[in-house]
Amino acid sequence: MPIEPKNHRRSFLKKLSTSTALAVGAPIAIANASKGFESSTYLDLVKRKAVSANDKIRVAVIGTGGMGIGDANTALMVDGVEIVAACDLYDGRLVRAKELWGADLFTTKDYREILERSDVDAVINATTDHWHQKVCLDAMEKGKHVYCEKPMVQRSADGHSIIDMQKKTGMVFQVGSQYVSSIIHAKAKELIAAGEIGEINFAEAQIDRHSARGAWQYTVPLDASEETVDWDTYLANAPKRDWDPLRFFRWRNYQDYGTGVAGDLYVHMLSMLHFVTGSKGPERVQATGGLRYWKDGRDVPDLHLGLFDYPKSDAHPAFNLSLRTNLVSGGGNNFLFRIVGSEGDITIDFNGLKLRKTPFPKDPGMSLNSFPEAMQEALKAAHSKKYPQKAEMVGPSEFEFKVPSNYKGDRYEHFVNFFESIRHGKPVVEDAVFGLRASGPTEAGNISYFQKKIVGWDPENMKLKDA
Repeated sequence: MPIEPKNHRRSFLKKLSTSTALAVGAPIAIANASKGFESSTYLDLVKRKAVSANDKIRVAVIGTGGMGIGDANTALMVDGVEIVAACDLYDGRLVRAKELWGADLFTTKDYREILERSDVDAVINATTDHWHQKVCLDAMEKGKHVYCEKPMVQRSADGHSIIDMQKKTGMVFQVGSQYVSSIIHAKAKELIAAGEIGEINFAEAQIDRHSARGAWQYTVPLDASEETVDWDTYLANAPKRDWDPLRFFRWRNYQDYGTGVAGDLYVHMLSMLHFVTGSKGPERVQATGGLRYWKDGRDVPDLHLGLFDYPKSDAHPAFNLSLRTNLVSGGGNNFLFRIVGSEGDITIDFNGLKLRKTPFPKDPGMSLNSFPEAMQEALKAAHSKKYPQKAEMVGPSEFEFKVPSNYKGDRYEHFVNFFESIRHGKPVVEDAVFGLRASGPTEAGNISYFQKKIVGWDPENMKLKDA
């Protein structure tokens, strides 16, 4: 049900007086970061416990490209974690894994050898999108906990088998959209639940790129060949093709192995939105865009625009979402996440959030002076009776929350949550159901783009449907 209206300014200022400090005289109220963010209820989910020297979680990395290395190095920031094995289909990355994590590290091109090892407790699945489902299923069946990079699956129909396998085996499964573990989004969730922006009616997000690297023009190593890459294994169930180093090292550019802009970037925005609103997802998706700049052989758009219709639910009223990604953005503001309500809005960036409180004006209407004077007076009297004026202290209308200077970041918090779940049975913040509800609508967006039609999505049963 929609959140009932309340005296938002009074309730919010009362909470600020007990949980945050304001900068006196400043045009924008600056919340004391350490106090303001520690009040977020999400942090109560993870009760940090000391880790003994003998309590090690031994992790293997499957897919040691840029994301796999980044994930592994972040995981190592958490106490009681060590990397014991690595798998990749390119020889050079196995050499690099030993350089990073020790000359005695076990390395292989066959991930099944890792799953047979008794010294592996958990795996980081940082493979290409078209390998996600297979590796996740095999790992859980072999008794390994799984941290799977987003999107959880390339095709939404494949996600249900991961949900079923997690239930069957009881293994911990976390999807790697790390923004949902941010204390910034925890604060946004808290503010929205408190009704501080009233009833949500709209959200917008953009996550642009303006660099060759950001447009997936990843570097191809000098020794790339069929002698150094297991090309046949890489293709798996994708269409058979002759060796092509671009399709291996720049795989995000191709539908056969990736999920395009939607699966790489939109899934982050949907994950954030679903976390802060408690939503299960949209019911209709429409997308457009095109290949405007990167005409390099890729078959996915470099400009993608999406519209999503969210139905009314127990968690929120009906609202609309607009998403944009442009891989040649002009170098402007490349990130925006904004949630709009009837009483204000919340704008989120990588360092904090701003809450702007703008109660909807309840004036008699601009057409009043077109009526006879007697009618005008009667309408004004009726309006004053319905909306009596009350004298109230004028307070700040904007509030800014900043992360603490010692904050280690959302990716670190995401791994802390994963390992705490393994050690203590705490719930993960992004399980397989959550992951499918974030990735499924992005597939709908891709279908809409390529087939030029509106696509339906069933957020409850997590299935594509007719619009």
